[in-house]
Amino acid sequence: MKNWISRLRGGADNTADTKPAPAAEADEHPGGIPAEIEATYYRWLTASSGYEASDAVQAAILDQVRALARDPASAAELVPRVPEVIPQLLRSLQDEASNAELARQVAQDVVLVAEVIREANSAYYRPMSPVKTVEAALMMLGQNGLRMLLARIAFRPIIKLQTTGFTRLAAPHVWAQSEKCALAASLMAPGLTAGAFEAYLAGLMQNLGLVVGFRLADRLCEENKVPGSSEFGAQLLTEGRLLSAAIAKHWDFPQEVADAIAHAGDPGEENLAQALALGDRIAKLRMLIDGHVIDDDDDFVTDGLDNFQRRCLGKLGTVES
Repeated sequence: MKNWISRLRGGADNTADTKPAPAAEADEHPGGIPAEIEATYYRWLTASSGYEASDAVQAAILDQVRALARDPASAAELVPRVPEVIPQLLRSLQDEASNAELARQVAQDVVLVAEVIREANSAYYRPMSPVKTVEAALMMLGQNGLRMLLARIAFRPIIKLQTTGFTRLAAPHVWAQSEKCALAASLMAPGLTAGAFEAYLAGLMQNLGLVVGFRLADRLCEENKVPGSSEFGAQLLTEGRLLSAAIAKHWDFPQEVADAIAHAGDPGEENLAQALALGDRIAKLRMLIDGHVIDDDDDFVTDGLDNFQRRCLGKLGTVES
């Protein structure tokens, strides 16, 4: 177990014949702590399936992801479309519909009723007594909470595709990170004078290109395998975000959301992009902690996050996927 964790932390690629790298190698990782977290997360995500793919296979996957980013209509065909009922409800929220009207619309879908009541009773909201009615649940969530829930319901089947190969293995983890990223980004947004809901949408959307990339890898790689190279992982995460941004534009998402996804982590970028980058980092740390790769007091946490961001990290521990 310790050797596996040291490989994840030390910078070694997760292939069968790889030896743990010296601890100092992580400190010299280009890009500092954020890049180290990205590399460690990718190695954890692909740990059981990473293999030493040829340069040609790696290049082919990345080239196809880049090509789809230039042709987002074709990329969008590889994933389900957002259900129409969700945009309808989101429009009602934008029009500031009454709670009674929202309750009426929600009540038309039994699955949505269950989701709304479940959310209101979750550890995140911590009601004093159990919430049993749609009206009470909507009061607990508020309009912004309902908008976020609707967006999450819409994206869940898109990220958690019923597919085969490595994508099937990775999708639940990618979705869990997406949920946590969305929430963390929405919590970071007010302090950066960015929109909380826009940050939430960006967080849910940003991994879609990564899922498409994994689906492409399933066509080119050995069965249930994916390239385990850290360098490949860094490129796939970057190109995947650019593909996500292209699909977001194709789906007529707000331009600021697409731009934030494309430029998250870039120096000097807009506030929404900064909120997304922070939310993504915090969510990846939560996944690594919950996956027993790092501890709560790891240097990634103590040196990489400030006090508020660490409190957000703790809050993510209450999120159920």
